[in-house]
Amino acid sequence: MTDRWGFAAAAVAFAAFGAFTAVVLAQVGLWGIFEPHFTMWGPAQVFIDLVIMGLITIGWMVRDARERGTRAWPFVLLTLALGSFGPLAYLMVRARRGMRQAGSR
Repeated sequence: MTDRWGFAAAAVAFAAFGAFTAVVLAQVGLWGIFEPHFTMWGPAQVFIDLVIMGLITIGWMVRDARERGTRAWPFVLLTLALGSFGPLAYLMVRARRGMRQAGSR
């Protein structure tokens, strides 16, 4: 049951954040998302914080994938390129595999 809820939560977050990201990109473009982080200290602090959290999350994904006998590199690349979409995709795949394993028992 936990894997189903985990998958659903990650899928909803992925879809909602994806839609929001599409709207933002349409309004301000890719540079418009990053520009404020390089013009003031406050947004720069948020950007650095997100980079640190991304790196911590990558470390967790790599360790978790090793423990589960799977590969993390596609999700690491996705995280480096698209931020939160990488961990969200990893959580969906992880939950889906958990549901399959539970179903095969």
